[in-house]
Amino acid sequence: MIKPKKLKKGDTIAILSISGGLGGVFPYRIDRAKDYLEKIGFKVKEYPTARNNHNGKAGTIEERVKDIHDAFLDKDVKAIIAVIGGLAANEILDSLDYNIIGENPKIFCGYSDNTLFCYALYKKANMVSFYGPCILTQFGEYPEPLEYTIKYFMKALADSKPIGKIEPSQFWTDELLDWGKKEDCMRARKLKKNLGHVWINKGKATAPIVGGCLYSIHQLRGTEYGVDYTDKILFIEIAEGQDFRKGEPIDYVDSKLQDLENSGIFKDIKGLIIGRGTRYTPKQLVKFEQVIRNHFEKYDFPVLFNVDVGHTDPLITIPIGVKVTLDAYENLFSIDEPGVID
Repeated sequence: MIKPKKLKKGDTIAILSISGGLGGVFPYRIDRAKDYLEKIGFKVKEYPTARNNHNGKAGTIEERVKDIHDAFLDKDVKAIIAVIGGLAANEILDSLDYNIIGENPKIFCGYSDNTLFCYALYKKANMVSFYGPCILTQFGEYPEPLEYTIKYFMKALADSKPIGKIEPSQFWTDELLDWGKKEDCMRARKLKKNLGHVWINKGKATAPIVGGCLYSIHQLRGTEYGVDYTDKILFIEIAEGQDFRKGEPIDYVDSKLQDLENSGIFKDIKGLIIGRGTRYTPKQLVKFEQVIRNHFEKYDFPVLFNVDVGHTDPLITIPIGVKVTLDAYENLFSIDEPGVID
């Protein structure tokens, strides 16, 4: 696969949105993110969609596609970080020029709805992308991003050596502070102790990793942007529900996993990683784990649960398409291949 060049201090990071328009609603979080990125040694170039809100989206299809093409064509830009996810990344996939993207490889990082663009980069440009923090949600954190998030972001993007063993975070949060009332400017979110990685199934596997948000993976099934899961390690994480104050209803998660099972995906993969549930009560977290056990204990591949990926914080950055290892016997999840080059 094509790997972009690693980030270096002094490099320019582009910020734009391929989907949602929340940057236009909460621009102060963009300001905070920019201040942080500049503080740690990067230049920041903001594209129009970063602060645009067009009926809830970051712009028209044409405006969002233009920002992506412009960012990939800009020789000064070395990385692109998505402002936020959303529900509209699926609109732009058919309008992108993947020759422009493939001939100008660079880092793209985001999560949630950005899954769709990461898959398109994998399938159409044969390019490694990065499932990791966004501008509003992680880099705009008060008073600054969580140390664990930045540690793995830099390991993934600024170092041409493999990330190596993934250690679980000591603490985590999914606390919701009201951005509209700027509650997130008054105090840091409360952290809870992390139980760490949980092995649902024993086993060992080494394979390329693909995956993303469960909802987005569903959107891509049967399209030209869907990937072949044969002999891959798949990671899945769950977004919040339609009521963003609560988690995705667990019955919905159960049903969506069954849909993937019916499609035969789980017969093809070599291993599975499940991200920590978000906005669930302690009782719901127990039910969520049981749903995972009910689906996957019958398989003979390793299954790792409660991983720092997706819609809780802090989170790791996963280079999509590189080789990783799951080894339950050694309690090991490692990323064995770099996602960037010198």
